[in-house]
Amino acid sequence: MTFYHFTGIKGSGMSSLAQILFDSGEEVQGSDYETYYFTEKPLRDRNITILPFSADNIKEGMTVIAGNAFPDEHPEIVRAKELGVEVIRYHKFLGDYINRYTSIAITGAHGKTSTTGLMSHVIAGFMPTSFLIGDGTGSGKEDASFFVLEACEYRRHFLAYHPDYAVMLNIDFDHPDYFSGIEDVYSAFQELALQVNKAIIACGDDEHLQQIQANVPVVYYGFGAHNDFEARNIEKSTEGTIFEVYVRNEYYDKFFIPLYGDHTVLNALAVISLSHYEGIPAQLVQERLRTYSGVKRRFTETKIGNSVLVDDYAHHPTEIKATIQSARQKYPDRQIIAVFQPHTFSRTAAFLQEFADSLSKADAVYLCDIFGSAREKQGALSIEDLQALITNSDILQLDKIERLKEHSDAVFLFMGAGDVNKYQNAFENVLEDNEETA
Repeated sequence: MTFYHFTGIKGSGMSSLAQILFDSGEEVQGSDYETYYFTEKPLRDRNITILPFSADNIKEGMTVIAGNAFPDEHPEIVRAKELGVEVIRYHKFLGDYINRYTSIAITGAHGKTSTTGLMSHVIAGFMPTSFLIGDGTGSGKEDASFFVLEACEYRRHFLAYHPDYAVMLNIDFDHPDYFSGIEDVYSAFQELALQVNKAIIACGDDEHLQQIQANVPVVYYGFGAHNDFEARNIEKSTEGTIFEVYVRNEYYDKFFIPLYGDHTVLNALAVISLSHYEGIPAQLVQERLRTYSGVKRRFTETKIGNSVLVDDYAHHPTEIKATIQSARQKYPDRQIIAVFQPHTFSRTAAFLQEFADSLSKADAVYLCDIFGSAREKQGALSIEDLQALITNSDILQLDKIERLKEHSDAVFLFMGAGDVNKYQNAFENVLEDNEETA
């Protein structure tokens, strides 16, 4: 048994990995800021010790797994090196760890977390499966055959992985604080493609993924007839989505997902494609897709009275459009109200007009102040610059949250990668107070 200490254990990937190692019988503890974050709940449910950051946390005989958000100058990392304790960066450790399994790396600019959750749910119905999802959920099975993981392109961290399968959902420009443009993003995915051992499952509707070169088969899925796996005859309802799958123009089977929006069909098609490649029976895939309940912060609903509040991680224009489309499918007769908190000044500046265009698809828009990051505390623009581009929009302050009550029987989409949940929590309190006094 190894004693692992996680520096930054509340990080979404770090929390998941800590859970996996704990479930697999290892001794695990970690440290982080004392602010509550939703990823710590599954850690506390397992009684994993979470300490405040301190050099004194580091003892001889440990192995330290360091979160990528923390520099080598962090006091815990400095102390570890002084004591001769091994320090391994998160993505490097994970890259070695997955070699024990048939590994499935889910990557793409959008949809990684949702698809990782969906893939792990389906595969686990076939064989014991460990999984690492970017919503802070992890599970380790001692007898696991498969390992499904979310693989992030940011700072090319996914190049630490040499997976058996890579599922490539899309290539889009994001993380403008690191990538110089779409060509730079493409080059990272192309480099990963050359590290895959068994096959690549890629969305053939994505023009960039059509250009991917690899030393293994590339299996394409999508809505277009040129794909190996094609979704046809799509039926959308307030209950979910039904579609048929054709494999190289031959009918394969019909599937139902309790999910909404075109992007969810593509995510499911990626899972179906890999399952077919691995010989998993269609009937099992159908059953598992039907029982999928989603991941954290991806169209997560709370209903209070006649209001529906949706918590969603959407923080890029493409994701905002997908979330609004999902809401319109499930609630076609309701007003859709977007409450959006931009994440990082560089992303807001790079996509200012695109954010305005995507948010304008809602019936009303409320904007929260830009959420910075540890690397980027301030920028040259403000939330007013975005608000000026969106008609029917306003700026929302936390102490004025009751303004949202003007929209009765509406669907409220709280979107962002920062702490937009504090606005949702405040509005929930307002609605619950109203219910009690009604």
